[in-house]
Amino acid sequence: MAQRDVNDPPPPFYPVAVHAQPSLMSYEELIYGISYGYVQSPVQQYIPQNPLPVAAPIITPHSFPTAPPSGKKKQCCVCSAHCYGGSGATLFLLALLAVVIWLGIHFSTKLASAAIMQNTGGRVDYGDGAKQWSITAADSCSNLTVECDSVRDCQQGSDEINCVRFAQGGVLQVRTAQDGRFLPVCSQDWDQSYADQTCSQLGFRRSFALSSVENKISPVLNLQARTSNLIQGLVNVSSSCSNERTVTLECIDCGKQKTTTSRIIGGSVAQLGLWPWQVSLHFNGAHICGGTLISQDFVVTAAHCFSDSNPIYMDAKLWRVYTGVSSQDKLREPHYIKKILLHDQYNKDTNDYDIALLKLSSPAELSSTVNPACLPAFDKNFPFGTECWTSGFGATVEGSDTGSLDLMGVEVSIIDGRVCNGSDVYKGRISMNMMCAGDLQGGRDSCQGDSGGPLVCQDSDQRWYLTGVTSWGIGCGQRQRPGVYSKVSTLLPWIYSIMQKERP
Repeated sequence: MAQRDVNDPPPPFYPVAVHAQPSLMSYEELIYGISYGYVQSPVQQYIPQNPLPVAAPIITPHSFPTAPPSGKKKQCCVCSAHCYGGSGATLFLLALLAVVIWLGIHFSTKLASAAIMQNTGGRVDYGDGAKQWSITAADSCSNLTVECDSVRDCQQGSDEINCVRFAQGGVLQVRTAQDGRFLPVCSQDWDQSYADQTCSQLGFRRSFALSSVENKISPVLNLQARTSNLIQGLVNVSSSCSNERTVTLECIDCGKQKTTTSRIIGGSVAQLGLWPWQVSLHFNGAHICGGTLISQDFVVTAAHCFSDSNPIYMDAKLWRVYTGVSSQDKLREPHYIKKILLHDQYNKDTNDYDIALLKLSSPAELSSTVNPACLPAFDKNFPFGTECWTSGFGATVEGSDTGSLDLMGVEVSIIDGRVCNGSDVYKGRISMNMMCAGDLQGGRDSCQGDSGGPLVCQDSDQRWYLTGVTSWGIGCGQRQRPGVYSKVSTLLPWIYSIMQKERP
């Protein structure tokens, strides 16, 4: 949590735009990742209009590939023109050959990059300084596609993705082609196998707990004979449940702290296990962003943590995920990333839809110090003024070029979106996918290096729910400039859709 002056010259660049501020000032303050003990070389980025070219990160040759030297290529071309010059015909043939080669390299590079980005769902800048190419895999569907009928009519199954959700209290709701609405499922005949099947469909490995709750609402869904591997194909619409009870389900034991203590700007050092869902994302051996473990296989973070100025940042092999960490001096064995999946509507200029999901190459081993945060119910909204917590390894003083070695946490208040969008705060720049939290008087905030990390709120069940993803803000801890977070409740359908497509 550091403080930034609007009149300051362009600050150091953070290639993954930690706590980035979209288009509010001419220059954006971004800090390149902190490698504890030294600071990477800074460069600048101009955000609002055409972005300036950005230098590639410093990459150590022992662990990361280096780009081929450009000087040799230029020298070769000059030599060719000098050595083979003479006749006009020869020059013409050489020029024609050069054009053919250039076209081949140009388009094959774009196609290769497109293929890579299509698999990752990300964005890539081909270096023209003005246009970023957003390439997202489009699903192909039949003209007779019917959603939630348990038949995959689309090649990637997008027609059967958003058919299951949870209401408050873990009440299971399923949408079928019969009705089209999300309806509760009757608990009679429901057992562990149905619970495991449903949670597996949602991208979890199995179910954790199942129960039931009284229900007198009509219509409902009754179980039928097991004829499908999708829960929407195992239920029929009915007027009522014979036992007047419907299913409640937990897919994972989440949101539990090992310990609680008294309490990042305005925050304090967190003991190991206090925020067991916090992860540290490293690129080139340096902490770049935070993230939140939401299951054994998936981490939620910010899309802006993967710079589109260079496709190298979308290379999952170059990142490491550290779980169960409270100090950068005491890192455990890292997890590798299998896939980086950015929201296909992410806008780097406004930071709208600033969310990404990381699929781990191997499941995280859960313990008292490694535990996922709970995803909220679709209809859960914590009221304005609710005291929640944000955590991370970011700067603790605005303007600092290094982050915190220790995990820090600070209590922040949820702020009314209308107030945050007011003329004296963020002037209409808060979208429906964003929320504000902090203190309008200043002093309590996240900062550079905290991006992608969690904003969690504790519910009446004493579990902690992922409510926001640290995204952007002006300065850190400044008056009338609270932190802005991606709003998880509005992005839940996307999170679950990716988990289902990429389920283990």
